[in-house]
Amino acid sequence: MSAATPQIFVHEVGLRDGLQMEKQVVPTEQKIAWIEALLGSWVDILQLGSFVHPEKVPQMADSDQLFAHFSAPGRKPENMLLSGLVLNEKGLERGMACGVDMFCMGVSASETHSRKNTGMGIEEANKRIIAIAKSALAAGKRAQVSVQSAFGCGYEGPVPKERVVAIVKTFLDAGLRGLSLADTAGHATPGQVEDLFSRVRALDEGAEWTCHFHNTYGLALTNCYAAYRAGVRYFESSVAGLGGCPFTKVAGGNTCTEDLVHGLHRSGFRTDIQLSALVDVARDMARFFGRDMPGSVYKTGPIPELAAPSP
Repeated sequence: MSAATPQIFVHEVGLRDGLQMEKQVVPTEQKIAWIEALLGSWVDILQLGSFVHPEKVPQMADSDQLFAHFSAPGRKPENMLLSGLVLNEKGLERGMACGVDMFCMGVSASETHSRKNTGMGIEEANKRIIAIAKSALAAGKRAQVSVQSAFGCGYEGPVPKERVVAIVKTFLDAGLRGLSLADTAGHATPGQVEDLFSRVRALDEGAEWTCHFHNTYGLALTNCYAAYRAGVRYFESSVAGLGGCPFTKVAGGNTCTEDLVHGLHRSGFRTDIQLSALVDVARDMARFFGRDMPGSVYKTGPIPELAAPSP
């Protein structure tokens, strides 16, 4: 990395991908406190929740309320986007009604994971997601479409890269250019990451590419660097390293936001992001859940001379 490289963007997904794995339901008031602190960290995109059935994922039952609260004038920085995950048309309708700025949705490259996650096969899910994303764009919203289980599946094992590339082509052919590859099972290796992102980026150099890694086997940060080498500039991560997919075979935490940001600071990037705010939230989450979180920097503290200046 060098100072002349393009901007790097951090998409914080802890309030959704982090909390969805927790059995202890977090009160809305506590979520609001964490969100307010995360807004003060100056990350670029903040995911507040997902629009799923509350009985299936109870932690997301207040997503509509959270978006309505924080999309009100003056409650978030003007240049920060609030993102939400949708699985179907009803989710899009709910998100449109409560102030979502950016809709995230995905298609699994694993038939087994797709059916466990959405109740649909890959082909059906792909058609529906493309239609939903186009509707979001037509309404003036941002849309990001993802290939989930892009690097392997806990149920099926290796996923053919040709299948991932084929799904990406359907997105691009539909005019969708906010794209993501997600390592839902945590199986990715750095070489695999660099190779697959290089392949799909060659299809459209102007598309915005995002990476999403789970730290199930300890390679999330290493895979972020591999994605950066392949030209990726958007990184999804979860404060405290919380999270994982409840519909994969072996669930593990996400790329840890404060660890990622600490690494960026050490490389001279995104020193405007307030690392101290992220560390404070991670420590408060550890207090709330009564256990150590997966992240490292919230325990050790950052290297002192790397403390970021106020924006």
